[in-house]
Amino acid sequence: MKHRILELYSGIGGMHCAWNESKLDGEIVAAVDINTVANEVYLYNFPESNLMTRNIQALSIEELTNMNVDTILMSPPCQPFTRNGKYLDENDPRTNSFLYIINTLDKFDKLQYILMENVKGFEISTVRNLFIDKLLQCQFDYQEFLLCPSNVGVPNSRLRYYCIARKTTSIWTFKRKSEIMTSLPKDYGAPDSIESMIENNVSDKFLVKNNILKRGNVLDIIQKESKRSCCFTKAYSHYAEGTGSVYTEESPEVVKKCFIKANKFEVGSDNFIETLKELNLRYFTPKEVSLLMSFPSTYKFPETISMKQCYRLLGNSINVKVVSELLKLLFN
Repeated sequence: MKHRILELYSGIGGMHCAWNESKLDGEIVAAVDINTVANEVYLYNFPESNLMTRNIQALSIEELTNMNVDTILMSPPCQPFTRNGKYLDENDPRTNSFLYIINTLDKFDKLQYILMENVKGFEISTVRNLFIDKLLQCQFDYQEFLLCPSNVGVPNSRLRYYCIARKTTSIWTFKRKSEIMTSLPKDYGAPDSIESMIENNVSDKFLVKNNILKRGNVLDIIQKESKRSCCFTKAYSHYAEGTGSVYTEESPEVVKKCFIKANKFEVGSDNFIETLKELNLRYFTPKEVSLLMSFPSTYKFPETISMKQCYRLLGNSINVKVVSELLKLLFN
């Protein structure tokens, strides 16, 4: 069966990439996002797509149902369920478009499959309860997950909530371990090292600047042998802590010795900064970040997109491998 897919909150096309990687039979009949910069990147990689630069609430029920889709893939805004978003939940206006979709799910006569991704924290929200109640009302069977890319052999941390739901009469091919599963049924083994994802001859423009080096003790530093990396956020390269890992060619032993030397000086001082410069710490390039998020090696950003925009777009996207594996479960 060739599935007809509606991709909502399509961003830079992470769900599209995941569908392609899953090798399932189907086509993205429409993708919808209000972000014009993200849409430029999406079309650069999928030029033949029916991409709509629209507010989802502006899509009429008639428009939605006339698409005759049997599958919806979506990653609604996560800010209402985060600390930075003040955990406003259903009171945050950024949930309005998703609430609109929830309320219209029963109007999709042919809808059989749903995959939804969001941030950790969504699972304890009021909006989650509304979503699950609607799935049950529409007679969907569902399964929820809290998964990290490391669960599927990817050397990156990006813990996210996922829900897969379907109307088919077939039962799941795996036994649920809990109400919200924290692993997949298949064993993917330990993550590989990041070595194959590292670019050569990276420009000095990616070197960590002094204003970040002065807080060098909070940086997460990894090498090509590393089998992990921190979650990359949209603030990557603008803040020192919690926005993503930085890279050095130096060994862990050299890094340790350099920090012992640097910390003999006052943290943040000129001597402290100059000592850390010996490590040539740099940010991961957008290409490297995209590979760590499992985008295909052929995926590219147009030259019109700035480095800051690339990081912001990637920080708002999904891990392609995790979604691809969930799609295989959903359609099995």
